[in-house]
Amino acid sequence: MSARPRVGLFVTCLVDLVRPGIGRAARKLLEQAGCDVEVPRAQTCCGQPAWNSGADKHAQDIARQVVDLFESFDYVVAPSGSCAGMIRRHYPEVLKDDPRARALAAKTHELMSFLVNVRGMTGVSASCAAKACYHDSCSSLREMGVKKEPRTLLRSVERLSVSDLTDSEVCCGFGGLFSVKYPEISARMADDKIADAVATGADMLIGGDLGCLLHLQRRMKRTGRTMRVRHAAEVLAGEADE
Repeated sequence: MSARPRVGLFVTCLVDLVRPGIGRAARKLLEQAGCDVEVPRAQTCCGQPAWNSGADKHAQDIARQVVDLFESFDYVVAPSGSCAGMIRRHYPEVLKDDPRARALAAKTHELMSFLVNVRGMTGVSASCAAKACYHDSCSSLREMGVKKEPRTLLRSVERLSVSDLTDSEVCCGFGGLFSVKYPEISARMADDKIADAVATGADMLIGGDLGCLLHLQRRMKRTGRTMRVRHAAEVLAGEADE
């Protein structure tokens, strides 16, 4: 493998459709980490919604497309533990233990984990004047084992302080289709998570999965809470105020 690995950036549906700046920030960070980054234009979804709802055939079709698009890269990186977890943990099952799916799974990483554990990044040159708290998404935490990596990088951001939530390993209530099937329970879980964040005195909530962040941001708006919500990539790339 070359000194500058060729990385395929899996942007994710939500980033592409709702907050593309996260994708640009992720690319910036990967390039700072010494990678040549490409974004295959034909990429769509990772297939997780279809897989979770039992639409196995649709999930398989999507997974095959992802394998076709990304298998030539040295690494595949996603700014989402949820999408990265789908590819790394579930594609071998979705595609019936296909060797190509196993090979892609083995080189797929969540962004923060890749920067710290694969590229050895320990800090960034960024500044963000904020008192923040960090939300660990369930997929990042449980499927990808990501916890210390975002905190390691965020500690290097000038003028930023980051606190942990009291119940940092409790779900925010998004859970993809869970929030659609059980909206009342989902809203209550979001309210509990927001109360936890408010109790830290933070004026910014940071996380690594846009699904969680959008869920909490919308609930804050409905309940009259005022707090900036940012993806960790935006903060680390110096783009949290854009």
